[in-house]
Amino acid sequence: MDNNNNDNQIENANQNENENEMKNLQKKFINQFYLQDLLFNESLRQESLSISLNQFNKKEMESILSYIYYGNISFENQENLLQLLEISIYFKLNLLKEIIQKKILNSINYSNFFQFLFQNRNLNSNEIEIKCFELINQNFSQIQNNENLFNLTKEEIIKFIQFKQEKKEIFQFDFFQFLNNWIKKRNQRLKGKKYEHKMNEKKRLFHSFFSLFDKDSISKQDFDKLKQFQIFLPKSIFIKKQKKLIQDKKNSRKEN
Repeated sequence: MDNNNNDNQIENANQNENENEMKNLQKKFINQFYLQDLLFNESLRQESLSISLNQFNKKEMESILSYIYYGNISFENQENLLQLLEISIYFKLNLLKEIIQKKILNSINYSNFFQFLFQNRNLNSNEIEIKCFELINQNFSQIQNNENLFNLTKEEIIKFIQFKQEKKEIFQFDFFQFLNNWIKKRNQRLKGKKYEHKMNEKKRLFHSFFSLFDKDSISKQDFDKLKQFQIFLPKSIFIKKQKKLIQDKKNSRKEN
């Protein structure tokens, strides 16, 4: 019984110590002149103003304070970088945000870009997302069956297609085949849904994705391959493409 009481007392003491440390950090943070302008200017002044640091780790907050007071900051690992970036965004520390983001961009490579991409969902950094998309695009043939690729959200798929289109890439049937497999896996997760519902969802997604492609970049060979998905794609696409191919063929004959 005495041992249990001692353990509880030690646990409570440790908890109180951690709470006191966080309160001290909070006081330092609020009193720091750099943030006084941010928190107490005319537009933000209120009768009562409080700031919560509970969602951040003590270690990362100490790193932020070290940067504010002394201009120094240390980076330990991937999680540490992302946590520091989140704090810098939260408190509008724009210069620090740029420093950390540059460090993150230099840290993203073939072995970790999926992890950074998924963890960026909370941060919504366009720069990090683009860097990850670049690596996906460069290594697509090697990773097209990677399970992480199928964990991309619909929004990320759309952004990735838009990224490819901005780079003026021609249509690639292999990528379209991946989209088909991605939709299949997504539908498999729709448990309890009827077959008709899944087919309608597949058609809706195909329409949504295919509308983003440059149709003129589709070669005749890829166009022929696409015919197997004809029931899921707008009929007008095939009619227009067929007319264009016929016209191109006529023009080619005239030139010859």
